[in-house]
Amino acid sequence: MSELAKRKCVPCEEGGEPLNPDQVEVLMQQLSPEWMLIDQHRMLARTFRFKNFQEALDMANKIGKIAEEENHHPDLTVAWGSLGVELMTHAMDGLSENDFIVAAKIDELK
Repeated sequence: MSELAKRKCVPCEEGGEPLNPDQVEVLMQQLSPEWMLIDQHRMLARTFRFKNFQEALDMANKIGKIAEEENHHPDLTVAWGSLGVELMTHAMDGLSENDFIVAAKIDELK
């Protein structure tokens, strides 16, 4: 289990400062290389591939459990054979450490 996956999310403050690009790059090294940075370091995204809709839905439910436990919720797009995951801290309009914690916990699922 990665160090990030062992951590817990902390409540974010509205208007708090998002991570800077250097901080983001350091944390990216602790995630699966399948995660991508989107919109100039404002969002993390990953797509999972499956054999059918049910497997994608099952993974979405596993991620939903993590999201509820951490009180940090990704945007999920469930489709036949795929699941899109996007993480961003809306209160900061960018990435926070919480996004990376949830991503690391998602990495542990598969």
